[in-house]
Amino acid sequence: MKTFFSPKSAAVRAAVLASATVPILAACGSGSDSETITFAAIPAESSSSLESDYSNITSLIEQETGLDVEFQNASDYAAVIEGQRAGQIDIASYGPFSYVIAKDSGVNIDAIAAPTSDPAQQPAYTSLAYVRADSDIKGLSDLRGRTVCFVDAASTSGYLVPMEGLMNEGIDLETDLEAVLAGGHDASLLSLESGSCDAAFAHDTMLNTLVTSGQVDDGALRSVWESEPIPEDPIALNLDTLDPAVAEQISTVIREKANKPALVAAGICASEGECVLPEEIEYGYLPVDDTDFDAIREICAATDAAACHSIN
Repeated sequence: MKTFFSPKSAAVRAAVLASATVPILAACGSGSDSETITFAAIPAESSSSLESDYSNITSLIEQETGLDVEFQNASDYAAVIEGQRAGQIDIASYGPFSYVIAKDSGVNIDAIAAPTSDPAQQPAYTSLAYVRADSDIKGLSDLRGRTVCFVDAASTSGYLVPMEGLMNEGIDLETDLEAVLAGGHDASLLSLESGSCDAAFAHDTMLNTLVTSGQVDDGALRSVWESEPIPEDPIALNLDTLDPAVAEQISTVIREKANKPALVAAGICASEGECVLPEEIEYGYLPVDDTDFDAIREICAATDAAACHSIN
């Protein structure tokens, strides 16, 4: 059974957690005197597939640093933010919005790289609104009075960017529709497919993932809206727990070698075609820095989303 939350209560929960310093995950962060590095990622999909998707990246870090990497399955976006704040997570793969929440609320992290399927293009992706194939919904303006699935109050493509799109149509997320938070991009679309909502938001590769895995029939869902390009999900290092030399080494490794050609050369992947990276990335990671996420800060200023207040 899936758990749904109201956007207001979830946003308040995220804001409260972002101001707290209590442990969220069980494992302790490495610090400079440990042989183990803890890596976590926001839950775009189920925890089991998430760990598998990042296995080649964690193997690369182990091979290059000589340190063990322990992957942590986080329960939600706030768990990753608070895990880094509490010193329990050394490396985290964020969504752009959850990264900004963490960074601007005082978590001492450094965005080092983000994924792209084309090494000639800066990392970016989009948010899409989906409906069932037989739906009469044609665009965001038709969502007034409907039940709409979102991902998480700290999700960029599953909440913040859709909120901006709805506002541009004159629709208030809290009063003009019934909003539910599914907890993951896969859960959002699966809830739509099962009839639990009339429309759903997710990032641009999620539907293909579900169709390929057989969880959703090809053609069962269709998109009715797509956002402008969004800065891609950054990998961020915890500067409070990682030794500076180790942090610099990891930064260089991910920026230069966390891509399919380099992973094949390192013997981690047998071939580029068989080399699995998170969210069906076709190439790998390119360098980014904090200024690349100013666009998210601008959306926060425009929408005044409740979760944005957790950064102050």
